[in-house]
Parts: sequence; structure tokens; C-alpha cells
Amino acid sequence: MFVTPAYAQTAGGGGDLFMSILPFVLMFVIFYFLLIRPQRKQMQERKEMLSNVRRNDTVVTGGGVVGKVTKVIDDNEVEVEIAKDVKVRVMRSLIADVRVKGEPAKQAAKQSAK
Repeated sequence: MFVTPAYAQTAGGGGDLFMSILPFVLMFVIFYFLLIRPQRKQMQERKEMLSNVRRNDTVVTGGGVVGKVTKVIDDNEVEVEIAKDVKVRVMRSLIADVRVKGEPAKQAAKQSAK
């Protein structure tokens, strides 16, 4: 009376499996292009910048101290002169920015000086 007959579903759920996995694949592709790829590129540029630190380069440390590289000690440390006759040893990994000696001043700095 109240029991309805149960019919077997058709086999061949291969298309359903593909459609259920497709959103996860699309999410991974989006994450790769928006997060993973730019982060890798940024890490590679930073590594290259730190490996190219040379004598007489102006650097900014992670703490905001600006100084001039006087000596490259080894692969991990450089000696930075932060004031006249004041030299400190800084880990390369703590250098936030490298300003090469010959780098031109920014336009905003020129206009504010006038």
C-alpha cells in the first residue's frame, strides 16, 4: 500500500565522477595562478637580489636601518656601515631592500626637495 517499488539506477556514473572532481581541479588551478606562482616568483627575485649584494651597495635592513655594505663576509653575512666608523654585521636574510649606488632618485623625492 504505502510502499513504493524501488527501481535500480542506471550504471555509468563516470560522467558524474568527472563533474564532482571538476570544481576541485578548477580551484587548484585558480590557487596556482593567483597564489602559488606569484609567491614563487617573488621568492626567486628576493633570493637573486640577496645573492647579488656587493660592496658599496646601499641596503635597508629588516629593522629599517639604512647603511652601506663595506665588506661581504661570507654567503650569510655582510658588514654594513650605518654611520661614520660604525660598522655592524648583518645577516643577508635580514636585508629588506638593496639600493644600488648608481640607482637614480625617485621622482617623488626630487619634487618634494624643490
